[in-house]
Amino acid sequence: MNKTLFLYLCFAFLTFSCQKKVDSLSQEKAAAINTISVIIDEQLWNGEIGDSIRNKFASPVLGLPQEEPLFTIKQFPLKLFEGFSTGSRNMIIVKKENKSEFKIGINEFSTPQNSFHISGKNTVQIIALLEEHSAEMIKRMRQTEIEACLKTIKDSLLNTKTIKSKFDIDITIPGNYEYALTSRNFVWIKKEITSGNISLLIYQVPYQRIHKYHTVNDIVKVRDSIGKKYIHGRPRNSMMITEEAYFPYFSRIKFNNFDAFETKGTWQMKNDFMSGPFINYALRDKANNRVLILEGFCYAPSKTKRDLMFEVESIIKSVKILKK
Repeated sequence: MNKTLFLYLCFAFLTFSCQKKVDSLSQEKAAAINTISVIIDEQLWNGEIGDSIRNKFASPVLGLPQEEPLFTIKQFPLKLFEGFSTGSRNMIIVKKENKSEFKIGINEFSTPQNSFHISGKNTVQIIALLEEHSAEMIKRMRQTEIEACLKTIKDSLLNTKTIKSKFDIDITIPGNYEYALTSRNFVWIKKEITSGNISLLIYQVPYQRIHKYHTVNDIVKVRDSIGKKYIHGRPRNSMMITEEAYFPYFSRIKFNNFDAFETKGTWQMKNDFMSGPFINYALRDKANNRVLILEGFCYAPSKTKRDLMFEVESIIKSVKILKK
């Protein structure tokens, strides 16, 4: 065989093998929800820059009973990825270079994808860029993950005609959820999982019921009254209430152009031993003189709960209030 041709074939084989190795590394968790690929040299990853990335993007999720990271981080050496693409939906690429720069790439290597390029002359510059842009990065990544989560369920959907007629809303709910209970101003939808379940509640109360000055207390009172009326355990007089030992996390947000309240915390079954996390969105729909409330919660004692709660949060965030 011609020597030049032999060397070329060897090079091509090595390149293909390397490409396969990179693809297997990058694709291994590319489809997993809430995962970030961090492309960074080992020396930087094991120092202050790596600590800063972990503190920002793997900080504990608020409202869960056990500590779980906001994102699962997969770190890969920079030299392994130069010249190759990756299928991860979210990438952070960190380099030491002669210029300080933060740049966002949209669908740079695959679709959908956020790639955040961060470079600086030294550790101080890189950490400063992380401090400045981490909130924007997290917001973008979470939105991408919500869209990815919803995309996976659009082939099989629950018939939401009942919800639409009761609340004048459109919402995307997977077909593996079922109606557990419906009444005049209340719908409970549930999905059974191994050793537990995920639930979505939709209900509405008069606009004046949740006051803007003592909002958290009003939301807790409302959700506890819903638990007392509709959500019971097996023992007599057991009902779902807000965990009494911990005050829930609360924030005022914009939700599809509505003023809304986001409340995260832990529920428990009074007079029973069940508990778990909940996330509650109360939308101030002044045009219809109501507060529309969408709440997700899960019971999964033997499972991590971050991605279960993220699924129901994604479903809630697909809601659109219809104009009459």
